[in-house]
Amino acid sequence: MPRNCNRETSPKENEIFLKRMDLPNKERRSPENGPKPCCSSLKMFLVALSFAYFAKALSGSYMKSTITQLERRFDIPSYLIGVIDGSFEMGNLLVIAFVSYFGAKLHRPKIIAIGCLLMSLGTFLIALPHFIIGRYKFETSIRSTVNSTSILSPCPVRSASILSTGPSTSSVPSAEVFSPSLPPFSGCEHESRLSMWIYVFLGNILRGIGETPVQPLGISYIDDHALEENAAFYIGCVQTISVIGPVCGYLLGSLCAKIYVDIGFVNMDSISITPGDARWVGAWWLGYLIAGFITLLSAVPFWFLPKSLPLPERRLAKYSPERTSFIKDSPLLEHKYQADEPANFLEMAKDFLPTLRSLLGNPVYFLYLCITIIQFNSLIGMVTYKPKYIEQHYGQSASKANFLMGVINIPAVALGMFSGGVIMKKFKLSIMGAAKFALGTSLLGYFLSLFFFAMGCENANVAGITRSYNGTESLYKVDSSLLATCNAGCQCPEANWDPVCGENGLTYVSPCLAGCRTSHGSGKDTVFEECSCVAGGNQTASVGQCNNRESCHRVFPYFLALSVITSFIISLGGTPGYMLLIRCIRPQLKSLALGFHTLTTRTLAGIPAPIYFGAIIDTTCLKWGHKKCGGRGACRIYNTTAYRIAYLGLTLGLRTASFFLCALGLVVLRRHVQRQEHNTLANGGTGAAAGELQALRKEENNSCNLDQCPRTTDYDPERETRL
Repeated sequence: MPRNCNRETSPKENEIFLKRMDLPNKERRSPENGPKPCCSSLKMFLVALSFAYFAKALSGSYMKSTITQLERRFDIPSYLIGVIDGSFEMGNLLVIAFVSYFGAKLHRPKIIAIGCLLMSLGTFLIALPHFIIGRYKFETSIRSTVNSTSILSPCPVRSASILSTGPSTSSVPSAEVFSPSLPPFSGCEHESRLSMWIYVFLGNILRGIGETPVQPLGISYIDDHALEENAAFYIGCVQTISVIGPVCGYLLGSLCAKIYVDIGFVNMDSISITPGDARWVGAWWLGYLIAGFITLLSAVPFWFLPKSLPLPERRLAKYSPERTSFIKDSPLLEHKYQADEPANFLEMAKDFLPTLRSLLGNPVYFLYLCITIIQFNSLIGMVTYKPKYIEQHYGQSASKANFLMGVINIPAVALGMFSGGVIMKKFKLSIMGAAKFALGTSLLGYFLSLFFFAMGCENANVAGITRSYNGTESLYKVDSSLLATCNAGCQCPEANWDPVCGENGLTYVSPCLAGCRTSHGSGKDTVFEECSCVAGGNQTASVGQCNNRESCHRVFPYFLALSVITSFIISLGGTPGYMLLIRCIRPQLKSLALGFHTLTTRTLAGIPAPIYFGAIIDTTCLKWGHKKCGGRGACRIYNTTAYRIAYLGLTLGLRTASFFLCALGLVVLRRHVQRQEHNTLANGGTGAAAGELQALRKEENNSCNLDQCPRTTDYDPERETRL
């Protein structure tokens, strides 16, 4: 061995030795951390972040899919569902400033892990009421018996000493039978004094708090440690994978909506309602348990990731050693490569208000902000209540509505956003081109959406509500008396919603109000006989509403097709519109602009839109359910025409208002371009200024290559990019 160490090597051996030593150095990013530490850790972070994006999108879309289930289960109106839905944004806003500022200076992967744990805990909390509220009890007059197929008369004889005009006692089909002689609020002493929807509200707030660090800290971690040419690709991959989340969320909602809420605890043969019934509640809690478990799993990988990764060598390979040293030490890039080092908080606080004033003083940014707030109000309100609209207007079950949202609408939106980015790159759209393209697609989608007004359905024929008892006159009575001559001899609780379909094709609110005297069969097969209000035939009625809206079923496929087309077209302008936001501000204000945009849209659109959309939808209700212990519950039937006008009118009305601001924004944007051209000429038309002027002229003519325009100018921090 000693003689080999002292032996002189030939030039060829030296060359072989150097090649062997150089190979590992090329493959690894940091020589002191072993082979490929950055690459492996970054890839692990990408996988973990993609899974976290999927999990949060899954639980968020599942929440949207359960709004009608929650509404019926907790007997609450739509505006309270809007409050619950907006509570996610409330939780987000509680901690977004804290997380955005301090999160980047702490252990970002572990902060994301804590956020995922909080999201998981919030999702489990949403499901908690199912396990403490007791079994679901719906209004019914049907009793299933084991030894007999007969039930008590649905039409008890009216007595002068007993008036039953208040809410009746609901019953569990397998155990109790409706009896109008019971006190109106019987059994209320067993009811919880705390509204169970409060748990759902608090759980959704906790979900919002937990979701806050995932996006800003995750994206900044990738941007800090990935190669510049790969960062955009990595972020795009994460965003693409997250699209799968809403699809799976709505499909999970569709599956759970088919399953009865108390599955495993009741005899399903005794359940007299179907998934299409207004009283049906699916196993909404089951999906939250699944989503909570998936979110819990997404937190695990982040605990094993380092606080920071070594700086990729190839990011510094372009520069000389002197410039490399300068980049590492430069205060301008300190946040990029040394995000962990704390900044002077007092100085940042003093600069915040002047910087924000400067940002809002940019007329293009301010108008863009106003436009997106209005359009986000329209979008969020529309998406939140679209499954409910499909259910109520077209008579579809909650399961089918969620399935269609997940399989048809969400992929169309994702494809539209991706195609918009491809079009922008292929045709090299300038800032003016992007603005015109976004406005054009939005206008085209708007005009196509007007056809939704023509795709209406007639109201369901319900005796005493939308039709007279003889079926000839149209009525629109809201919670008024349902008594008529044909059922005057029956002691009927008018508050109950227990519909039956008469042989004449008319739906009656209950067998009692249909004047039925006897019945045979059990469960869903029950047939009511001797119904005095059912004119003609054998005077019989069956369980459930009549399904005789043929024209509605014929128009539904056209509604779906138009919905997919409009969703795709409107989404085409999403990516160009977002790029307009990035380009219309100075580089040093970009982070603040994006953060303030997110903050304002969530505050002024994410929170209020579901609430006032729900409140307006509530005004179209024709028959309210009643809680067991008194008070108004969930709506049972809507005025279909009024519902369509309110829902579509509010959605398109907001978008109409935004177009006036869009036209003003284009004018302001064009003037900015012209003013920048004038300033360039005033500063002299030589050198870089001439190049910038040429670039602006090309951009005005929509022929500028966006990848080449910036190279013709020197960076001027006082000048807004490309404007």
